[in-house]
Amino acid sequence: MIVYGIKNCNTVKSALDWLNKNKVEFEFHDYKKSGITATKLGEWCKQVGWESLVNKRGTTWRQLDEAAQKKVVNEKTAIALMIEKTSVIKRPLVEEKGRVLLLGFDEAEYKKVLK
Repeated sequence: MIVYGIKNCNTVKSALDWLNKNKVEFEFHDYKKSGITATKLGEWCKQVGWESLVNKRGTTWRQLDEAAQKKVVNEKTAIALMIEKTSVIKRPLVEEKGRVLLLGFDEAEYKKVLK
């Protein structure tokens, strides 16, 4: 199982704390250090939709000017933005064997899916 995110994100920290507390084994992939490929983002888009992956409530999205926000209209433009600004990807994303299990952190969902 791989958890994708950014180490200093509070939501990611909460998810990692929960996983560690519940002794769930995982590998952590930090977007800031390791980046993300267009291929991987494309796989996720097919599973959960690009609209779910772009975090429009986060600081990174809100700091984009209106013109940049309006350019994100489809999977291709969303992937380009997510590669350029990895902080705009909703996190954490939990993947196992190429399948997205969880997006974001909700303790009840984590209990349901991972226990």
